[in-house]
Amino acid sequence: MPANRPLNDAELLAALDWYRAAGVDLAVGESPVNRFASAMPERTRPAASPVAEAPAPALPANADPAEARALAAKAQTMDELRAIMDGYDGCGLKLRATQLCFADGNPEAEIMLVGEAPGSEEDLQGKPFVGRAGKLLDRMLGAIGLDRTKVFIVNTVPWRPPGNREPSPEEMALCQPFLIRQIELVAPRVLVTLGNVPTKALFSTTQGITRMRGQWKELTLGGHKVRAMATLHPAYLLRQPATKQLAWRDMLSLKQAIAAEKTATG
Repeated sequence: MPANRPLNDAELLAALDWYRAAGVDLAVGESPVNRFASAMPERTRPAASPVAEAPAPALPANADPAEARALAAKAQTMDELRAIMDGYDGCGLKLRATQLCFADGNPEAEIMLVGEAPGSEEDLQGKPFVGRAGKLLDRMLGAIGLDRTKVFIVNTVPWRPPGNREPSPEEMALCQPFLIRQIELVAPRVLVTLGNVPTKALFSTTQGITRMRGQWKELTLGGHKVRAMATLHPAYLLRQPATKQLAWRDMLSLKQAIAAEKTATG
């Protein structure tokens, strides 16, 4: 292959897929830089400096979840909890993320949605479900008369895992006290988990989402009891459009549950 040959469209797409799989999905600069063209010939390179380079900062060792529980328990308001989470350095995800992705929606809502983890758009904007999956979630809510002013949306972990991988069990254990405190402060009447990760974490189950979805359970999360249901994650629906019919059944079930709650409370 000739040196420096321009790549065709298929080769460019393959290269982008490779970068994304490696977790590289954000450009550092506004303009591309050809490092090969700017590299000096081997014979003209200066000798290596005898001064050793400073080592890269080490990632924080994952802390004890008991510390997170103690910190979360101190929060009496959402603003206090956000400030505590902003200052928490026990989870290594924080160093790789752009910012904290705390929540979106109405903290006084009676309906709470729990997703998995921030993606690239969420990481940039600091809000959950703002990318393609978020737009689909908005349409799903709209189909049963809801919008973000009537729900409160959070994630299982508030910082983006590299390459959009699933959060590890250790990362979830460190972040779960903050999630539980969010649930306690909102005190929703109805809670919906979106996808495998939050379902397994909050329902304390090893069963997959396809077995768990659509079933209502009574959960005790921290000091709050809530009626909860699992459904498919909007990102999964985008990859598997045929499963949207299952999610629609779950949305209708959610609508019925909301009506039942309103009837029960008069």
